[in-house]
Amino acid sequence: MSGNRWVMPDFTVPSTARMYDYFLGGKDHFPADREAAERVITAYPRTRMLARSNRRFLTRAVRYLAEHGITQYVDLGCGMPTSPAVHEIARQVRPDARVVYVDADPVVTTHCRAVCNGDDGLAFIDGDVRAPQDILSHWQLEKTIDLAAPVAFLCAAVLHFVPDEDRPRDIVAALRWRMAPGSYLVISHAVADDANKDVLSAIADVYQGATAPAVPRTAEDIGEFFTGLDLVEPGLVNVSKWRPDKREKATGIRFLAGAGTKPRD
Repeated sequence: MSGNRWVMPDFTVPSTARMYDYFLGGKDHFPADREAAERVITAYPRTRMLARSNRRFLTRAVRYLAEHGITQYVDLGCGMPTSPAVHEIARQVRPDARVVYVDADPVVTTHCRAVCNGDDGLAFIDGDVRAPQDILSHWQLEKTIDLAAPVAFLCAAVLHFVPDEDRPRDIVAALRWRMAPGSYLVISHAVADDANKDVLSAIADVYQGATAPAVPRTAEDIGEFFTGLDLVEPGLVNVSKWRPDKREKATGIRFLAGAGTKPRD
């Protein structure tokens, strides 16, 4: 889907969003997605555990932000609707929370628009994270979110699908620039440090045939996304270690996670 023009998706190409839905135990995926996802699981049998750990991190992060006064959220690369969704988590604390979901997958578009339909506090943008200015100037975002007030930009497990040639640092810099003081940037990202190179290579081979490549980065590179922001304790850590509400086992391949806030001074 692009704007109002329907583009028939090629269901023979695995979708990163639908593969993630499969890892989480969802039902919105097709044979090519399942086949590719199973190849990833064969290469790394704890993939499902890692995906669920990442989703629990997002739940905790949104709850933390809501408890600290954030009522506006932009979920970039939101993927298939998963319960609890960002707006459901935030509204448990802030009933007036407003959320804009963003994704470029046509199947995600259909499902998310159905979720948002009839709720003035929710909106969906058919947009590509690689074009942040298009998202930031979109009428749906301007209608739903006041960027002059604090907002949370959520980038959970999305930036590692943006290769270096698409300038992920510039993408995040554009988000930081539009953040009002007191806003937050939340990121989780696959990290290459200390990971088994053969396993990473096998996973990369699978995603080369999907809608986006997988690009794990070093902890130092991931930390640079938070330039100019103050990291919330405990800083940039494994997703299972970010303000856990229960004991979780760390996995061999790690997602680093953090939340940075823009200083009010």
